[in-house]
Amino acid sequence: MSITLYHVDWCPDCHVVRNKLADLGLAYDDIIVPDVRRLRTQVHKVSGQYYVPVLHDGELVLTETADILAYLDERYGTGDGGAVSRFQSQALATPDTPGKDDDHPSCRIN
Repeated sequence: MSITLYHVDWCPDCHVVRNKLADLGLAYDDIIVPDVRRLRTQVHKVSGQYYVPVLHDGELVLTETADILAYLDERYGTGDGGAVSRFQSQALATPDTPGKDDDHPSCRIN
């Protein structure tokens, strides 16, 4: 199973997730996406939305930093690595409609 992280370099939340992956010694595919949300087609294809960070691990897609960190701890950290909790931030079943703010660079912090 491979882990993929979609992120932008300057996003503080993305930095926290990258640090967690490094702390756990996990190899992952590092996908840097455009600053402009609407151009983040890879992120949208995987998660149905444009915000980062997005973690894709097997069939699981997580879109909220807190959920990503909790998942990494539970699955790969000090947890038992057993059944994975159902997180609230799983990707949307249907994509968001782009909004007026989607032309502006942003992670979750506006």
